[in-house]
Amino acid sequence: MEIERKYLIDRLPENLEQYECKHIEQGYLNTDPVVRIRKSNDKYTLTYKGAGLMCREEYNLPLNAEAFAHLKEKIDGILIQKRRYLIPLTDKLTIELDVFEGELAPLQLAEVEFETKEEAEHFVPPAWFGEDVTFSSRYHNSTLSKR
Repeated sequence: MEIERKYLIDRLPENLEQYECKHIEQGYLNTDPVVRIRKSNDKYTLTYKGAGLMCREEYNLPLNAEAFAHLKEKIDGILIQKRRYLIPLTDKLTIELDVFEGELAPLQLAEVEFETKEEAEHFVPPAWFGEDVTFSSRYHNSTLSKR
């Protein structure tokens, strides 16, 4: 089960280069239900995501580079390209800050994943977070891939 909150970002935090960064490419083979392929640095996965906004099922299966390249030719919509910065927030929470490139630039989104729905509901975002778009499917990557 994936439990997350999602926010637009108006201004990036200072010293972004000090955080771990992953270069991500992802595409969608299907958007209802969501079936996604992703390359994150040198790691490849196929992901299934169930319905929902803040809480939904998620299953990840490993792929290799050859399988990713084969499936990449079959995606529906655009290939999403982004840099993901992993910013520690607390001992348990990490901000995943996505800075989109290519067709989706200059979009910037932050996600925070939680262990429980209650933690997510009581989350107070940092001051540099913008609008809470958790409950808007408009900002799901699967929706963005259709632009």
